[in-house]
Amino acid sequence: MTNPRAPATVALVMAGLLSLAAAMGIGRFAFTPLLPLMVRESGLDLAFAGWVAAANYAGYLAGALTAARVPLRAQAIALMALSATALLTAAMAAQVPPLWLLLRFAAGVASAWVFVATSVWCLGALAQAGRADAAGWVYAGVGSGIALTGLYCLAGGIAGLRADELWVHLGALALLMSLQVAWVAVRVPVIAAPARPISPLDAAPVRGSTGLIISYGLMGFGYILPATFLPALARSVVDDPRLFGLAWPVFGATAAASTVLAGWLMRRATRLQVWAVSQLLMGVGVLLPGVWLNGATIALSALLVGGTFMVITLAGVQEMRARAPAAATRLVARITAAFALGQIAGPVLSALLLQWPALRAHGLPIALQVGALGLLASGAWLWRRAFHPHRNEETVHA
Repeated sequence: MTNPRAPATVALVMAGLLSLAAAMGIGRFAFTPLLPLMVRESGLDLAFAGWVAAANYAGYLAGALTAARVPLRAQAIALMALSATALLTAAMAAQVPPLWLLLRFAAGVASAWVFVATSVWCLGALAQAGRADAAGWVYAGVGSGIALTGLYCLAGGIAGLRADELWVHLGALALLMSLQVAWVAVRVPVIAAPARPISPLDAAPVRGSTGLIISYGLMGFGYILPATFLPALARSVVDDPRLFGLAWPVFGATAAASTVLAGWLMRRATRLQVWAVSQLLMGVGVLLPGVWLNGATIALSALLVGGTFMVITLAGVQEMRARAPAAATRLVARITAAFALGQIAGPVLSALLLQWPALRAHGLPIALQVGALGLLASGAWLWRRAFHPHRNEETVHA
């Protein structure tokens, strides 16, 4: 029987959307639109910026692997981590570069906890209300948060605000979003926590999944480079924040729209076909600014990468779950770990290349080209599997 005190579907969707917008758009990715301002104001080195970004992604991996071990109900985990996200974001205003590494690592942990916990309590509540079909709108919060953060930083840059001021503003914005989430979350009936997932390090191999796991990891490696450096690349073309600041909002807006379109696409083509085409398009988007750096290639990169990374996420997770329902947790854990390792490796490679004197001027383009090569090669492999699947990959044994 429906609980008359349970929040309405619209309230649940908005709470989930705001939760992911605060955790991902601000907590995880605010560094990206603020990076060009930090470079201009404090002389932040792009090589060190790569290490700061990698610290955040390492924190996300740690958070993803530990979220299910926190002995609290999902709503409490989400609200606790959202509060931490707001504080850690505002603390980035401190002009202490070594501290940024710790703050971004902790913010990565918090954003992962919010993502996992929100997926449990919000999607669970929607399922209990018979509206599991609304989940796509919840996940639109990732792109919406990216777009909102980018627009806020764009407006702040035009208004002449400094990066440290914008960090404080974004922390306050995350706190405001958290209060809206809390108003709904505390009214949701307790959702039982899922069984602790098998660690990807402990999971036994599952036949037929290796190529898919590698492809998903290469997606993490390739997409994270423009997801970290796109506004900084735009600033290298034009120093006007009214122009370079548009790259990140475009990236987020296309990501938000893509989550709504993903379901429609997968009703008209197989998951592997959608994944393959998206991986190839992302490869083109990553390659363009690494070969021809101008306003047009940056805009195309924002559209192609922003419009495909969430589609690949949804198609990849659903494909792995469908291939082995009895081993779904095992496979999803593996591709999540591969993705996390890939997105750590991207900024690390760029930082190492930028620190090498002989390659300093070309380190980031080389990293983009390497990422694009991995995406295009894996996209071609996925396309072949989508239309000519090998017999031993048709059945996956748990």
